[in-house]
Amino acid sequence: MADTCTIQLTVNGRPCRREVEPRQHLVDFLRNELELTGSHVGCEHGVCGACTVRLDGSIVRGCLVLAVQADGKSVQTIEGLSEGGTMHDLQQAFLKRNALQCGFCTAGMLMAAAELVETLPNADREAVRLWISGNYCRCTGYQAIVDAICDVLAARKAQADNVGDEAEAGATP
Repeated sequence: MADTCTIQLTVNGRPCRREVEPRQHLVDFLRNELELTGSHVGCEHGVCGACTVRLDGSIVRGCLVLAVQADGKSVQTIEGLSEGGTMHDLQQAFLKRNALQCGFCTAGMLMAAAELVETLPNADREAVRLWISGNYCRCTGYQAIVDAICDVLAARKAQADNVGDEAEAGATP
């Protein structure tokens, strides 16, 4: 076996310690060593977005990050984000809008969409298209994906507006 390095990281909330080859990509480590196969290997050049994961809270291309670079950090994969909140809302919207056809890009697309919803809650259609432009989809033509993301943004805005209206109604003059 080639020289290896010991890394310690947190993956989907669980501590992990493994020996890895210095040139092993993070997405390969997640898929092959930890059997977290939701992130896909597509272009291996950081262009398609199929390998998107969160590293210390921000999305990165798993094919451009070495596993050793994740040492001491926190990694979240689609498997770790699919239990509720933003991800659940996006999954339901993708299903409703048929925005997940073959499924190859879906994990990366959902990871990017979740970061968008959480960081730019007032994004318009143009901002959504720009945000996901680094994630390729060969099946949907993006219309359904953009519609699904916009549905979630609109629902969250309506919910926030309702909470604001209720608080205003409860205030005494």
